[in-house]
Amino acid sequence: MLLKIQLADLRVYCLAARNASFTAAATELGMSPAYVSKRIAILERELGVALFHRSARRVTVTEEGEHVYASAQRILDGVDQMGEAVAGGRAEPRGPLRVTTSFRLGRTHIGPILSLLARRHSALEITLDAVDRRVDLLSENVDLDVRIGEVDEPHLVAYRLAESPRVLCASPAYLDTHGTPEDLADLARHDCLVLRDRNQAFGVWRLMRGDQARSVKVTARLSSNNSEIVRGWAGDGHGILLQAGWDISDDIRAGRLRQVLPEWSQPTSLWAASTVRPSQSAKVRVCVQFLREQLASGAFALRQLG
Repeated sequence: MLLKIQLADLRVYCLAARNASFTAAATELGMSPAYVSKRIAILERELGVALFHRSARRVTVTEEGEHVYASAQRILDGVDQMGEAVAGGRAEPRGPLRVTTSFRLGRTHIGPILSLLARRHSALEITLDAVDRRVDLLSENVDLDVRIGEVDEPHLVAYRLAESPRVLCASPAYLDTHGTPEDLADLARHDCLVLRDRNQAFGVWRLMRGDQARSVKVTARLSSNNSEIVRGWAGDGHGILLQAGWDISDDIRAGRLRQVLPEWSQPTSLWAASTVRPSQSAKVRVCVQFLREQLASGAFALRQLG
């Protein structure tokens, strides 16, 4: 059976589904609620399924509607990408932009920066998912994954956003009780707090001092995949932590944490991974550039130790 579906109707449907309201969709489109209702009814008739549960006050998407929404988004994303590619990446950024990053980075930096981006480019529909795991950009339909550490997937395009070196630190209470390490080898006799990070080998810290590189095996009674939890344990005096400088800069300045072996650090960078090149997508190109600018010198820039 050949379906006669208009792309405009798919856009109307997706907008109504996201707002859970025909009226809100109509307001955003500058059309009447009756027109929105009519176009969705035509789409339902063509597909042969009910897309919404309707009540006097609101509409909710049906189970079939959820499947149609996911498929419609893929179709519309494909059309938008095709248009951007034809335009040579010069088009105004518009449409859905899905970004993923870690919880801490998302809450303190990426989320606020994307808020500024949304004000600058009103045609973007931004979704930010905070997850402390490696995402599959293709299967999860992600435009940009902002991560600390190298992008090692060969099929992805990597954009360096900022430097993000990790440093050693501990609370004054812990150091007063257990002593301050004078060499990396001393870490073997200390309690260490291990962050099960996206790309870091569990229990192995690789650090550099100038051109000298060393790896040290550490043991930990406490470990977590969440940086805020591990940082809190460090503040409670449970051990030594290897953490991004920007992440603990406020604690260092306030005296809640003290840097340990400051001549050693773990050089890392903040990257954005994508499945497309900037010339292929205006929204990816603009987002990457804006993140670079804001992380370097904006109100939500990464505050490095120094």
